[in-house]
Amino acid sequence: EAGEMSTVQEVNSRVRGIRAPVNLQGLAACISEQIGVKKPFKSVIDVSSGDPHKAGMPPISFIRQVMAVCLYPELLKEKSLPLDVRQRAQKLLDMCSGGSVGSYSTTSIGLPEVQKSISEFITRRDGGVLSHPEDIILTIGSQKGLSVFLNLLTSGEGKTQTGVLTPMPCPHTLPMLLDMTGLALVPYRLFEEQGWAVNLDELHRALEAGRVHCEPKAIYISNPGNPTGYVQDRETIEKVIRFAATNCLIILAEEVHQGSVYGQDKEFISYKKVLSEMGKTYAETMELVSFHSISTAYIGECGLRGGYMEVVNIDPAVKKCLNFTPSAPVLPQLALELSLNPPRPEDSSYNSYTQIHHIEDTLSQNAKRALEFLNRVEGMSCQPSMAGPFLYPRVHLPPHMVEEAKRLGVKADVLYCQRLLEEEGICVGAGCENGQEDKNYHIRHRYLLINNKINQFHRSFCEAMLTG
Repeated sequence: EAGEMSTVQEVNSRVRGIRAPVNLQGLAACISEQIGVKKPFKSVIDVSSGDPHKAGMPPISFIRQVMAVCLYPELLKEKSLPLDVRQRAQKLLDMCSGGSVGSYSTTSIGLPEVQKSISEFITRRDGGVLSHPEDIILTIGSQKGLSVFLNLLTSGEGKTQTGVLTPMPCPHTLPMLLDMTGLALVPYRLFEEQGWAVNLDELHRALEAGRVHCEPKAIYISNPGNPTGYVQDRETIEKVIRFAATNCLIILAEEVHQGSVYGQDKEFISYKKVLSEMGKTYAETMELVSFHSISTAYIGECGLRGGYMEVVNIDPAVKKCLNFTPSAPVLPQLALELSLNPPRPEDSSYNSYTQIHHIEDTLSQNAKRALEFLNRVEGMSCQPSMAGPFLYPRVHLPPHMVEEAKRLGVKADVLYCQRLLEEEGICVGAGCENGQEDKNYHIRHRYLLINNKINQFHRSFCEAMLTG
């Protein structure tokens, strides 16, 4: 006879402890099935996701063409394709075992040629600060890379459990990831009235509070900020590095939105670059792991799941453990190489590749228009975003609605998002997904799409709650 199915009590205790996600996208799928029968709108518009292609942004032709040739090498003979597309494809195929993207990666941490290409990109980006190929680990997306490294940090229970200082708000997948890896989340607040900047006094407060119940060993940084879009300046980065060094914390720097900075007079500066310029005391001892991905900015190839981490000043024995991680698929490694090394002016695809500048301009203009729009909505206020795909407006909810949410057993921002989805077909992210636990309610809104329905809904919904 077949045995009984496993119950939740029999699975890994860490899995049982994972906080439940807010399943707004699941609700969106159900609502999509009801369109034309029960719903007055024609389609569900999802602006909660950071997926640019899902939101309608076109893929980069050069990258898709080269990948198509790599997948079907017969296209190397296709004269209608630009010469440099075919040449790049041949070069990439030569990196693969057997000349095929269907083969395993030649090493578990990535194709050596791709590691070298990434390290050269980092060196250029950081103005000549050397990056070494052996410090580059290719991963199945940046989040998987973070998960792999977090697992190396996991140890202890109770007051000896490893803790990670985590910004609030943070990327909405991070709290669950910390639960899954058995690490304690030690929250530090980003202050909205300061534009979501990192505050040194708050870091000290959070560290002392965290030491009461765990052993903080790392600090997670999102720069540019997700979901806030805040871009850290050099002074802030130096303060964070000194704080981490003084308190023996590893810096985990998520820098996946580095390619989408559009704030006026703002520029992305990597933690690696600043660290290298702070003198040997820091540059040769401070442990830093940074993460990047092809899922973001103007490339937006989320479905390929390609990313990498660069490890700096990490113990060789720890680095050796990373050799046992599952190797990243070959195709996203090649896409990553293409995204970091676009066509040059002398290449035949250069003119068509300049479509990326049109995308940059469009996204920058959309961010500005969306910010102006949200700040015109009565009962909403939004700090300027300097980078990344999201705006993170505060939603001022009437007390009656907060009480209604308590009665229903849900967070007030979740109730707001559910009603917006059910009544207008717009799916936004609830701020509590990003770790917001205070009474300042927020929504996560991708600015690629701007919809006046939010204004209409917010006004009528709040009026109904006030009179209901």
